[in-house]
Amino acid sequence: MGNQVILVVHVFLALGIIGLVLLQRGKGADAGAGFGAGASGTVFGARGSASAFSRATAILATLFFITSLTLAFLSGQQRRAEVPEEGLIQRSAPAETQPADTVPAPQNAPAPAPEQPAPTP
Repeated sequence: MGNQVILVVHVFLALGIIGLVLLQRGKGADAGAGFGAGASGTVFGARGSASAFSRATAILATLFFITSLTLAFLSGQQRRAEVPEEGLIQRSAPAETQPADTVPAPQNAPAPAPEQPAPTP
């Protein structure tokens, strides 16, 4: 239940960031304003103080990062609870096999020579 609430907040934060970024003017808009396209005090200078949109974007971005980290942490905790105490290597290792007692051990005796036909006189 907690994950779902954080996930919904996370999605709304993402949509809010997208909306605020689309509403802001780009830095190139100030250059055109100096040549009669708008009412700006500077042509290529700094923007001065941050606008309300940029502050709100920074706050939403910070909250977005916090919810991202929270979701990652909760996901890790959930997986840790689902996995038994044994590690991945112990679970994937094949069961130990015992050597078969029915197979005789090889002996160092020479192999018998193949039969050859008797020579004809």
